[in-house]
Amino acid sequence: MTTPTRTPFHKDANLQRLSAAMQRAMQKASQAMADAAEKQATTPTPFMLPGMNETVRAIPNYIARSAIFAPVRRGWRPLHDETVFLEGSHILLKGSGKQLSEDHADIWMHAMYLQTTALLGEAPVINRADFLRGMGRPTGGSAYEWLHEGMKDLARFTLCIEARRKDGSVKYSYGRHPSTRVIAMIGGFDYHDPTGSYTLYADPRWAQIFGNREYALVDWAKRLQMRHDLSKSLQRLIGTSADIQQKYSLDILKQRAQYTGRMRDFRVTLERSLDELEALKVIAEPRIEAAIRGHEQAVWTRLDR
Repeated sequence: MTTPTRTPFHKDANLQRLSAAMQRAMQKASQAMADAAEKQATTPTPFMLPGMNETVRAIPNYIARSAIFAPVRRGWRPLHDETVFLEGSHILLKGSGKQLSEDHADIWMHAMYLQTTALLGEAPVINRADFLRGMGRPTGGSAYEWLHEGMKDLARFTLCIEARRKDGSVKYSYGRHPSTRVIAMIGGFDYHDPTGSYTLYADPRWAQIFGNREYALVDWAKRLQMRHDLSKSLQRLIGTSADIQQKYSLDILKQRAQYTGRMRDFRVTLERSLDELEALKVIAEPRIEAAIRGHEQAVWTRLDR
């Protein structure tokens, strides 16, 4: 009696056809998922920042805490080259370009607000006169020149920034390694002479830096009433912390303000700005008191916007 010979498993024609069909199906599914991910990544989406509106502006916490924008005196702005503005276990922030002032901060925050009126990755077209009015500025030749110079400064100022999560993993990293390019404060702008308008270009990567509500909200109406640049600088700092009682060393505040004069002179300027912030109901009960080892600190109570 002859025993029939079985075809080995790996040579069974039916199983081979079934296996090939399953492989093709898996490849198609993987390709479809890849195509969907690519489409999602390239499809413009609204640049939405909860809490920001016509009366409120926003600035990322790391930028607001640093001295990238500072109340420097007009006409004196040092040139930075990979200057470390903020460094800690979870952040490294470097900047290159001419020191930016509180005027630049106003322009930048208003420009980022206007970016929310367009899709992320698209360039909004804005009227220069409307831009100036939105910052409480007059319109005219000198104001247009001021705005144009400020826009150029922002376009030339670049950042290297790397943020890490609590577990040490990288959240985002721009410009730190050769594989990623630096990020400009403003990606660029085009001026249209016949219409007197700008086309603004914002790097889409700003959306990640603003992500997870890691930004300070700035009361725009109160900011436009401030007469002192240090008041504006402190307003940004105050917004980065949810703490009601806030304390900062005068040494830290002086360094953050890029103030190169004597501490006693800075103290006078600081007291003036604290009084202004109290009058505008940004803070309450501001004071300067002795801290550890004889150093002084500024103390205040943060008020709701």
